[in-house]
Amino acid sequence: RKWKSSVSVQAKMPPCDFVPEKYQSYTYEHMLKIRERNVFPSLLTYYKKPLLLHQGYMQWLFDYEGRRYLDLFAGIVTVSVGHCHPKVTVATQKQLARLWHTTNIYMHPSIQEYAEKLTSLLPDPLKVVYLTNSGSEANDLAMFLARIYTHNFDIICFRGGYHGGSPYTLGVTSLGPYKHGVANGFGSSATMLPDVFRGPWGGSRCRDSPVQTIRKCSCSEGVCQAKDQYIEQFKDTLNTCVPKTIAGFIAEPIQGVNGTVQYPKSFLKEAYQLVRERGGVCIADEVQTGFGRTGSHFWGFQTHDVVPDIVTMAKGIGNGFPMGAVVTTKEIASSLAQTLHFNTFGGNPVACVAGAAVLDAIEEDGLQKNSEEVGTYMLLELAKLRDKFEIVGDVRGKGLMIGIEMVTNKESCHPLPDEEISQIWEDCKDMGVLIGRGGLHRQTFRIKPPMCITKKDADFAVEVFRTALERHMERTA
Repeated sequence: RKWKSSVSVQAKMPPCDFVPEKYQSYTYEHMLKIRERNVFPSLLTYYKKPLLLHQGYMQWLFDYEGRRYLDLFAGIVTVSVGHCHPKVTVATQKQLARLWHTTNIYMHPSIQEYAEKLTSLLPDPLKVVYLTNSGSEANDLAMFLARIYTHNFDIICFRGGYHGGSPYTLGVTSLGPYKHGVANGFGSSATMLPDVFRGPWGGSRCRDSPVQTIRKCSCSEGVCQAKDQYIEQFKDTLNTCVPKTIAGFIAEPIQGVNGTVQYPKSFLKEAYQLVRERGGVCIADEVQTGFGRTGSHFWGFQTHDVVPDIVTMAKGIGNGFPMGAVVTTKEIASSLAQTLHFNTFGGNPVACVAGAAVLDAIEEDGLQKNSEEVGTYMLLELAKLRDKFEIVGDVRGKGLMIGIEMVTNKESCHPLPDEEISQIWEDCKDMGVLIGRGGLHRQTFRIKPPMCITKKDADFAVEVFRTALERHMERTA
């Protein structure tokens, strides 16, 4: 018997003037057959019946049957300014008609223009850029640079961190499901994650978020016992797992794939100091947090009041165009010039133009401010659902980088079983809202939309999520 809900769907999708083109490719069934036959099975699709999407416009996606969805995952935090943003589209089309490719052995206008534009947004002395094609590539190069520059080898990372899937970065990607049974991680040491919701320590004022954990703490103003305990763990790693001198430390300002995990305030500042005392460099992985997504600042590291030695970026940098970058100091960059290191497509003319147009769109459309306003509004609305539903354990994040961690109950904080989370997730999709999944047990919903979404979109999304939770309560009753 098909279960029928008595919960009425009141959420009305906000209007959109855009009319998608008529879908004219293979049938859905034929697409599935090709997928099965010609595409690596490791490239998984979301949902029981995979979505076949055919067009996008700003915060909206359209499937082959013309159905419209509010995209709250942005191609995994990548569509920063909106699908097919007119400004980025036109700039890229013009460049496609002018020059596609030369490689870096010649100069072309867009690489210099973009290098100047991008580095102007970073504090001194972070003024030298190396352009790559992806975030994995950027992190790979950052680790390589740290080792060449310091003449040391060991790199520290956080458990739960995600920095890519290439053989080099797999060592610092500290999530079991991504690990393959091959040698990786030589010279990488994962230290305890300072997770104030799920970790051993945490309180009600630890994190830089409009919403704090349900945990209580007795810390006085300006004191954070959780932060102090996690720093002790960090020192323990330094004293037991690595030599006296290290190459560096890599961390996301907010963990993305692990479910928007935030550290106690001031933790990174103290950790950076400890790393530098050991001769190491500090790498900020801004692949998900960069480009205004956290709202209060353009870069995630700025929210921690630190200046890294190396910054890596990708995803939102090109609004979906495959590109990444490593920005560092002149001194660190010079260490790579002692021998050849070449990247054929990095700094490609089309990529540079797309990247420059994205920076213009962020500024002209006021997207950093929008991230802060809509993100804060959404976080506070979702916090009301946390207070109402026992299975919503934690709501956290900053700007338009939001995590909702699902639990069996708030006392145990055990992850909600996968099949229950999947049903809630499918219900949201069926009502027209696409969200991501994250965390070690995929127990955290990830909301990281194009930064152009509105408060009306947020209201719709929260209402859909509330309906999905109510349906879940009915099913389990």
